[in-house]
Amino acid sequence: MGEASSLSYGRPGKMQEKGSVRGHGSPSLFLQLPSNQSLRFRGNKAEAWGAALEGAVEPLTDDPREQVLPYVEGEEEEDRKPLRELPLCLEEKRKLRALQEQAASRLSGWQLWRVGKRRTLRQFKTQVGAVMSYVVMWKSTLRHIEGHFGTGIESYFSFLRFLVLMNFVASFLVVGFVVAPNAAFEALHLNWTSRTSNTSVNASCLHYDPTVYGLVSYFSYIMDLLSGKGFMELTYLFYGKYQNSAVQFVTFSYNVPLAYLLTAFFYLLFCLTWIVRRSVYWLKRSLVSEDASLGSYSNKVFAGWDFGLMQPRAVQLRHKNIRYELRMDLEEEMLRRRLAEQTTKQRAVLYTLRGLLNVLVLGLLVGGFFCIYLATEYSQWLVGSDSPIKGQTVLELLAAYLPSIVITVANLLLPMIFGVIVQFEKYPLSFEIKITLLRNVFLRLASLVVLLISLWSQITCSGDPQDSDCKDCGYSYLFPCWETSVGQEMFKLLIFDLLIMLLVMVFVEFPRKMLVTYLPSCPLIKLWGQQEFMVPSNVLDLVYGQTLCWTGALFCPLLPVLNTLKYIVVFYLKKLTLYANCRPAERTFRASSSNFFFLLVLLLGLTISCVPALYSMFAMPPSKACGPFRGEPTMWNTVSSAISELPPTAQEFLEFVGSLAFAVPLFLLLSILMFYLVVLAGSYSSMVKGLKGQLQLEGQDKLFLVKQISELSQ
Repeated sequence: MGEASSLSYGRPGKMQEKGSVRGHGSPSLFLQLPSNQSLRFRGNKAEAWGAALEGAVEPLTDDPREQVLPYVEGEEEEDRKPLRELPLCLEEKRKLRALQEQAASRLSGWQLWRVGKRRTLRQFKTQVGAVMSYVVMWKSTLRHIEGHFGTGIESYFSFLRFLVLMNFVASFLVVGFVVAPNAAFEALHLNWTSRTSNTSVNASCLHYDPTVYGLVSYFSYIMDLLSGKGFMELTYLFYGKYQNSAVQFVTFSYNVPLAYLLTAFFYLLFCLTWIVRRSVYWLKRSLVSEDASLGSYSNKVFAGWDFGLMQPRAVQLRHKNIRYELRMDLEEEMLRRRLAEQTTKQRAVLYTLRGLLNVLVLGLLVGGFFCIYLATEYSQWLVGSDSPIKGQTVLELLAAYLPSIVITVANLLLPMIFGVIVQFEKYPLSFEIKITLLRNVFLRLASLVVLLISLWSQITCSGDPQDSDCKDCGYSYLFPCWETSVGQEMFKLLIFDLLIMLLVMVFVEFPRKMLVTYLPSCPLIKLWGQQEFMVPSNVLDLVYGQTLCWTGALFCPLLPVLNTLKYIVVFYLKKLTLYANCRPAERTFRASSSNFFFLLVLLLGLTISCVPALYSMFAMPPSKACGPFRGEPTMWNTVSSAISELPPTAQEFLEFVGSLAFAVPLFLLLSILMFYLVVLAGSYSSMVKGLKGQLQLEGQDKLFLVKQISELSQ
C-alpha cells in the first residue's frame, strides 16, 4: 500500500521509480492512463507533451521555500494575492511570512513605503467591504428565506430588491432634475420666460381647465385621488402641471422642457444599462451552474459547505439550502431519464398533445385581448362629455377603472388556466417555469400593448389627421391634454394592481390557510391543500408593474417614486404571506437560470415601454393646452432649439455627430468589433470545450489510478 500511495498524479518521476514498471523498456503507468490514449488525436503539441511525460521529468521539490518563493519575489504578485488566499497549509504560510519579512528587510525606504501603502489600502478595502456587507438591504431576510424555502423563492425576493433599488435611484434622478426644480422655482417666484404659443391654433385646442368650481363633496376628492382626475391633474404628479418656460436667475438659466425630456430619456437609458449589466452577470452564473460536466453533485457535496458558519441558525439554513439544491438536481435527472426511455409512439403522442394545447393557449390569449380592447373603447365613451352616467360618482369611477378591471381579471384567470394546461405538457421543471412565465408575460405585456393601441386610436383618430375630431389640433379635441390622460391610465393600473394584491391576500390566501389548518379532514379542503408560493406568477406581477412605471414615466414623472413605495410594501406583504400562508414547494427549481430569465423578461418589458415613449417624443404632436412642450411641433424639437442656442463650434460638432459622415464609419467600426467579438467567443467556446474534455479524462484517470491502487493493495 505504501508503494501504491506513491502513485502521485502530478509527480511522474517518482512514479516511474516506484511503479511496477520501470525504465523505457516497457510502457510506464502514464501510457496506460485514459487521457494518454487520446494523445494521437491532439497533434504535435500532444506528442511533445507525451514525450515529456516519458522523458526525464524532474520531480517537484518538497521544500516549501521553493514553492512559495515566486510569491515573495514580486511586489505586484504579492499585492494581488494576500497570504490568506494562497492555496497553502498553515505551516507553509508561516514559512512564507518569514520569507516575506526577510525580503522586506532588504528593501529600500521608498520600496518599503510602497509595499506598506499597498497593504494598507488592501486592508482598508477589505474592511469597507465587510462594513458594506452589513448594510445590504434585506440581507438577513433573504438568507432566512433561502434556507427555509430554497434558492428559487429567494431569487424572487432578490429580484424584488433589485427593482426597489433601481426605482429608488431613478426617483432621485426624476425628483432632482424635474420635480424639485419646478417646485422650487414656483415657490421662489423667479422670472419665467415663457414661449409664445402659435396664434393660428384653434381656440378649442387651448381650452384645458380641470379645476372643479363650486361646492365639491369629500367623496369626490377621494374619487379624484384614485382616478387621477380633478385636483390631481394640477399636481406635479402629471405632465400638465409643468410649464413651457425657462427660468432666469442672475446668470443662471434652467430650461424646464429640455430638463423634462432629457431626464425621461436618461431614466430609460439608466434602467437599460443596469439591467443589461446584471443580466450578463447572471448569464455567466447560469452557464456554470447548469453545466453538468463541471460536476454539480460533487461541488455541492464536497465544496458546498461554508466552514465560516458559527451560529446554529445559520448552520441549519445552510443544511436546508444544500438539501433543496440536491433535491432539485435529482428531480431534473429523474425527469430526463424518463423522457429518454420513451418510445417513438409516446413521443409523437406527447408532441401532438403539446401542439393542441398551444393552439388552445393562443385562442385564450386572443379572446382576452379582444375583451381588453372593447373595455377600453367603452370606458372612454362612458367618461366622455356625452356620458349617460354624468354626475354618478361611483359609476364614473367604475367606468374609469373598467380597462384596469378587465386587464386584472384576465391576468388572474388566464394564468390559472395556463398552470393547469402546462401540467399535461410534461416539460422539465426549469423549462415548465420558463414556458409558463413566457405565456403569462405575453398575456400581460400584450394586454398593455392593446390598451396603448386603443388609447392611440382614440387620441389620433386611428391615425387619420383629416378626421373631423383631429383636423383642428392634430389630435382629438376630446383629449385637450392627452399626455395627462395616458399618465392617468398608467397611474390607475398601478394603484389597482396594488389593491388587487391586498384583496387577494386578505380574502383568498388567509382564508385558505385557516380552512386548511382547522378543517384538515374535509375532502375538498384536503384536495385544495395549502398554498405554494408560485414564483412565475409573482415575478410576472413585478415585471408588469415595472413596465407600467416605464410606460407612464414620460407622462407621470412621479411614477418611479410611487413604484418604489409600492415595491417596498409588496416585499413585506409577500414575506408575510410566504411565512404565514405558504409551504415549501414540492418541486424546486434552479435559481441561477431563473434570475437571468427574470431579467430577460424585464428587458422585454423595457423594450415595449420604450416604444410609446419614443413615438411620443419624435412623432406625436404635443398638447397645445398643457405641458412643457406646448407650441412645439414635437417634443424633440426642444432639443433642436437648445442646440441652436449653443456656440457655432458646438453646433457644428453636434451636427457632425448626427450626420451620415459620422454614423456610417461608426456603424462599420461597430460591425468589425462585433465580428471580432463573435470570433473571440467562438475561440473561447472551443477552448472551454477542450478543457471540459480534459476534465472528463482526468476523472477517468482518477478511476484508473484508484483501480490500480486497489489491485496493488490486494
